[in-house]
Amino acid sequence: MLTPRQELILGKVVADYLESGQPVASKGLAAEVEWGPSTIRNELAMLEEHGLLAHPHTSAGRVPTDAGYRYYVDRLLRQPVPTAVVAAPPLALSLVRHEVDEAMRVTTATLSQVTNLLAIASAPPIETATIRHVEVLLLQPQVLMVVVITSTGGVTKRVFGFETPVDAGLADWGASFLNEQLVGMGLGARKLHQRLADPTLGSRERGFLDAISPVFTQLADTSEDTLYVDGAARLVSDFGFQDVTQLNEVMQMLERRVTLLGVLSAALVERDVYVRIGSENEAPALRSLALVAASYGLPRQSLGTVSVIGPLRMDYDHAIRSVRAAAHQLSRFVEDVYDG
Repeated sequence: MLTPRQELILGKVVADYLESGQPVASKGLAAEVEWGPSTIRNELAMLEEHGLLAHPHTSAGRVPTDAGYRYYVDRLLRQPVPTAVVAAPPLALSLVRHEVDEAMRVTTATLSQVTNLLAIASAPPIETATIRHVEVLLLQPQVLMVVVITSTGGVTKRVFGFETPVDAGLADWGASFLNEQLVGMGLGARKLHQRLADPTLGSRERGFLDAISPVFTQLADTSEDTLYVDGAARLVSDFGFQDVTQLNEVMQMLERRVTLLGVLSAALVERDVYVRIGSENEAPALRSLALVAASYGLPRQSLGTVSVIGPLRMDYDHAIRSVRAAAHQLSRFVEDVYDG
């Protein structure tokens, strides 16, 4: 534990360094606090001994370490409870009954613009959605299209061709049967096929359902988690990678989404904002960067995450508030579409 004076000085060093990007000297701090330069130098030395500040060789000033940033985030930032999200910077997401895909794109683009950082959002797994409506449309005598609309607003379409003309009455029956059997069900392929395998059906009806059932397999095949990324150019240009190897690691991580999904999955169990600074990150590509993430979803189920990645010298207060606000709005959105 630090003394109140040490906490004040650490907070000043972090704030000044975030603003200027230059090591902070005791002389500059003396103009901001009531203690003399010798006292400040002694406290800076103690903070350095605690591992919270570092002393670059080329400067008499100090810079925060990963541990210093962590202490600043955990103890010195005023973090409102999640219900106070209205005080966060406004995020004009316009999430009104759009498909989840559009909501994710708007979220990441807006969050990246608001924070000037790399923004990432993971969409809810499709298997968490349910079937809302099925249409069977006869386009031509031997061609029909099946449309499946999910509770998240997602739409899957597939066209089927038949060797002989399809009876319009059979197509109408198929639409009625599918809606009666499948509406409200989750998108797990096994459950869907169990419902379609009704032993009381005649061979003609069973054959028709077998022919169009691949549309539901297609739904299951698209159940991989999807990531939406915006602001990669900002990260590269603003961070100024001096190590080409590290830049390549970051770019590869963005391309291999499975790594990012693993990193962000840890945020799904956090009650509030999840922050990992520098060496705290398990992924090697992130060990000189900072991650701020939060989960969103239904009252009793986290469905995905929204996050920003940036340099250690980021505005943590702004990033935390912005991520919290985005997660809050996404939660409101998915509650609406899942219940609608």
